[in-house]
Amino acid sequence: MRCVWAVCGGISLGVGVIGAFLPLIPTVPLLLLAAFCFARSSERLHAWLIGHRTFGPPIEDWNRRGAIGRRAKWLASLSILAAFALSLLLGVGPKVLAIQAFALGVVALFIWSRPE
Repeated sequence: MRCVWAVCGGISLGVGVIGAFLPLIPTVPLLLLAAFCFARSSERLHAWLIGHRTFGPPIEDWNRRGAIGRRAKWLASLSILAAFALSLLLGVGPKVLAIQAFALGVVALFIWSRPE
């Protein structure tokens, strides 16, 4: 089972790193998932991720205070707007747009309600 956790952690970390460069992929939640998986597979991998100079601080902020940094909040908000704008440009139906607007609004409220 440890191997499965390690593979899931590696995939989460890989997609999270890609998310650092692509606006629609959430980086920090994937890093949190990677930390969760690595904690169940390998203490060495978990310690490496938590101690990493780039990936470690957002994970520690979340673990200690449930905090999301201001820059991450703004990037997430821009991604939310970009996703909704893309749906508008693609001509998605009004019912789907309403559901999407509601879901994205709830996500934005959650993000901005977290401490920094």
